[in-house]
Amino acid sequence: MLAWYDSHRRALPWRALPGEMADPYRVWLSEVMLQQTTVAAVRPRFEAWTARWPDFASLAAADEAEVMAAWAGLGYYARARNLVAAAKVVVAEHGGAFPQDEAVLRTLPGLGAYTAAAVAAIAFGRRAVVVDANVERVVARLFAIREPLPGARAAIRAAADRVTPDARAGDFAQAMMDLGSGICTPKKPTCLLCPLDEECRGYREGAPERLPVKAAKKAKPQRHGTIFWLQRGEEVLLVRRPDKGLLGGMRALPTGPWGDEPPGLAGAPVDAAWEMRNATVSHGFTHFDIELTLAVARVQAHHADDGLWWPIAALDRAGLPTLFAKAAAAVTRRDG
Repeated sequence: MLAWYDSHRRALPWRALPGEMADPYRVWLSEVMLQQTTVAAVRPRFEAWTARWPDFASLAAADEAEVMAAWAGLGYYARARNLVAAAKVVVAEHGGAFPQDEAVLRTLPGLGAYTAAAVAAIAFGRRAVVVDANVERVVARLFAIREPLPGARAAIRAAADRVTPDARAGDFAQAMMDLGSGICTPKKPTCLLCPLDEECRGYREGAPERLPVKAAKKAKPQRHGTIFWLQRGEEVLLVRRPDKGLLGGMRALPTGPWGDEPPGLAGAPVDAAWEMRNATVSHGFTHFDIELTLAVARVQAHHADDGLWWPIAALDRAGLPTLFAKAAAAVTRRDG
């Protein structure tokens, strides 16, 4: 694997070149960004982020609202808040330098088992067992582990532990990630190009694409709600969602309650001549799907005690979560 990696490693903006020391800040940030997003989507966002906040000190001093806006579209917004919280701990308690020990890394806000292991191995060369979705797939096929996920994860981690070397553990982890991303892909693995084809039980048994076995997906609940577009001249009312809960701390369009049935105008931010549009915005969250109806109104004057008026022409700089960006696009497309 290491010989293959030396010849085929991906060039990524957070990855150290051969012979260079990895930057722990960039390793950590990339791992957090990549947890729910593709490399192609993360690359420009990572470069913009590190140009603005290049190290722990600058991120620790950042305005949280600006950080949340910069995170928009990367999913699980609690991760952005944890980035700031962890940076503050690193600056205040560790002299601005990331701790190297995996167990200590796990005490930082937002660093779970995977992220701590990845940072320890990739940034500091510590032996750590790094298992992301790509590695999970490679190992399940390599050892033909047929127990369905998530129950198989303990066996997969134990198998990954057996093959993780003491030396170059970070390179080994990145090699496994690259293999899973480019060759040992979910649906059509190119096994003839794989450096592990002779050792892979899944390949020898003839159907590696069937591994890992995934448990049957449960149907997600369907919820309904209303998004309120309140316009004053060329501005629209935005609110800041509560810090705790879904999309916590993000700027957003006001919404009413989300429930099993459409709530109509319940929870409208002001009394106004609301027009319920014959249009909906749908979005999928991890545990449920939601469909929201658009309600639109205009006011001549209104003091936003619980929000702020934002120029419609600059909404792309508000950092709206994807759901609300979809709603804004639907309204402005029709009214523009």
